[in-house]
Amino acid sequence: MSQNTRRRHTIARHGQLGTPGTVGQLLKFIAIGLAVVLVSGLGVGAYVFYDLSSTVSANAVEIEGQDPIPPDIGEYEGGFNMVLTGVDTCEEKYKDLFGERCSGADSEGTLNDVNLLVHVSQEPRRITVVSFPRDLMVPIPACTDKDGNATSAMSKQPLNTAYTDGGLNCVVKTISELTDQEIQFAAGVTFGGVIEITNAIGGVDVCLANPIKDRYTGLDMAAGTHTIEGLQALQFLRTRHGVGDGSDLGRIGNQQQYMSSLARKMISGDVLGNVPVMLKLANTAIQNLEPSESLTNPMTLVQIALAVKSVPFEDIVFVQYPNGTDSANPNKVVPNYTAASALWEALAANAQLQITHENNKNDGVVVQEPTAPVEEPATDPAATPDPAATPDNVVALPDSIKGNSAAQQTCSNGNVR
Repeated sequence: MSQNTRRRHTIARHGQLGTPGTVGQLLKFIAIGLAVVLVSGLGVGAYVFYDLSSTVSANAVEIEGQDPIPPDIGEYEGGFNMVLTGVDTCEEKYKDLFGERCSGADSEGTLNDVNLLVHVSQEPRRITVVSFPRDLMVPIPACTDKDGNATSAMSKQPLNTAYTDGGLNCVVKTISELTDQEIQFAAGVTFGGVIEITNAIGGVDVCLANPIKDRYTGLDMAAGTHTIEGLQALQFLRTRHGVGDGSDLGRIGNQQQYMSSLARKMISGDVLGNVPVMLKLANTAIQNLEPSESLTNPMTLVQIALAVKSVPFEDIVFVQYPNGTDSANPNKVVPNYTAASALWEALAANAQLQITHENNKNDGVVVQEPTAPVEEPATDPAATPDPAATPDNVVALPDSIKGNSAAQQTCSNGNVR
């Protein structure tokens, strides 16, 4: 395979280099958010989807090599997978908010700066969200974009250039070949979706162990708990200079704190129990979503939502794809296939995942130990222990795999001391 590419080359954005920033996982988690929120009120969600199905279908992308979607997603042995990607398109409505990213020398082209693989297991349902560093150096396969144009395979390129060559289909194909996981569903969202969607749910609570002041994104926040939305949410998700060691890897941890809080809010009565909020979110998400063709059937979305809406918080786990520094470029990272294999084996066994990595000053977040037990209603599914959780099906992941569960409270490790 050739390492040459006709795609536009952009500045390296890992390690300590200056960066315009990324859109943030809100984007992506929106699809799981979509999945969770969208249909928890089955009748309402279905109505919204049918009403907007023409919008969804118009933007749908064909994913190469996909088998037909079964009438019941329960037929997927071992569960199913969804790729969620956030792209940094400079939309006219929002481009003035992003400085040089949308006006400087690096303003052309579209990169998939946030990439998630969401695995939803078979019963008992568990959700694992795997974040892939945007500067992960991987093979990019030959792809076909949505206009039918073919692109050549490349042996080693940053993951966040896959969208540039072949669009959403190429991102899915790249992640599928890297992980050896079959991917049934996919969706992509742009910059502006962050602002619109966060506003639709009334913001998300985040915790800062230390202040964050980042001149690259304009974020300036004191230590403590904050409810963020709109532009501030985007700044929070984009910041990397403001947390940990200033790297993209630290930013992933910070974004996962946001996702954990978002998951808790989605599953709470604040969203699922609020029909007007659900309707607003569903409408906003659909308007900002580029789905795979497999996600255009409203009933499939209903089934996905019903599959994930009652998963206990301790079984919603966010992990970072294991990696190491690229010997050819200290601003890039390469896959740690050995540690990754342990993760895929644990998912195949539908095991509860135990994170063994202990966060340090270089990480984007710190784990906050609860000062008192959290009082939750006995009827809350998230408070009900999983009867299948025995020592036989709990797997301790290698300590090279960073992450946390939605049951844990993490706080941003701001580097303004």
